[in-house]
Amino acid sequence: MEDSRDVLENRTLKRLFLFIYLVPVFGVVPALWTLSRRDSDRKQREVSRVATLIGLAWLIGTLLLTSGVAITSGENAQSMGISQLLFNSLFTSSYFLSNLWLMVRVWRRQSLDLPGLKRITKYLP
Repeated sequence: MEDSRDVLENRTLKRLFLFIYLVPVFGVVPALWTLSRRDSDRKQREVSRVATLIGLAWLIGTLLLTSGVAITSGENAQSMGISQLLFNSLFTSSYFLSNLWLMVRVWRRQSLDLPGLKRITKYLP
């Protein structure tokens, strides 16, 4: 009987985990789990850092935009609320597209260097 450690050492399975980390919204949880474990390999930690960072940035941005729509009141409330909702949808769409683009880069075995994020991701565990 094969040890469960040997199954997790499979390269295909490790690569599948990289794709799971980059699933929008839901992939942040396994990415955080990988960052909390110290025995994961370098590539898994790199992808987990990027997925966690852009996931948290999306969450904070969405919360701020949604709260801005709720606070808006007055004579221009409807037009301002619509423009904020439009910006929120563009923000969310760009988050999903960036995760898809990162999945393509993982599939092609390219680096995940995003401009400006390399300096920030090094502070994550």
